Amino acid sequence: MNIIELDDVWKIYKMGEVEVPALRGLSLKVKPGEFLAVMGPSGSGKSTAMNMIGCLDIPTKGKVLLEGQNISSLNERELSRIRGRKIGFVFQSHNLYPTLNALENVQLPMRIHELREEDIWDRSEELLELVGLSERGHHYPSQLSGGQSQRVAIARALSTDPSLILADEPTGNLDTEAGKEILDIFSNLNARGVTVVMITHDEKIAARANQIVRMVDGKLAA
Repeated sequence: MNIIELDDVWKIYKMGEVEVPALRGLSLKVKPGEFLAVMGPSGSGKSTAMNMIGCLDIPTKGKVLLEGQNISSLNERELSRIRGRKIGFVFQSHNLYPTLNALENVQLPMRIHELREEDIWDRSEELLELVGLSERGHHYPSQLSGGQSQRVAIARALSTDPSLILADEPTGNLDTEAGKEILDIFSNLNARGVTVVMITHDEKIAARANQIVRMVDGKLAA
């Protein structure tokens, strides 16, 4: 079974009386264990595609299947519940809570989903060790570098053991060395069986993926 499947997905935005299609019949399949890069220039529809893959939005036409479940007609509350359990997000801006330390940031999704307290502490410590920050658990975001903050964001994305990690330009705010370290982490996670979809405009970054798809005018390039 595919983790995510987009079947003839259209997304049309209305601007007054004008209809603007952002996606034009996009079809895409993501298999378990895949490391997929979605590329495209500005305006190609890749951000809208990310919203569909991440169950952040529903299509105007077509179907989005997450592990076989059609999410196209779900309401926002139902979508939120699914996202929280099955998809881990890593954004260009790491979006850490400044008043929480690294461990607390990683623990937050698990607390929202009411995991056992013992499990929360064990898993958060394991995940910080996985991203090489076991000694930084009690540091706050202001005490971390950009690369370290993004590592915490990756650990947080993994905290609920999601089926899919969705990364949107994850190295966009980092220098070359820190960006390479983050990509190494994604490659290592993928080697452990984690499914990764990465949105990027950078050919060198996309080259780290197992498969690359390119978008143009709201659909896959031929």
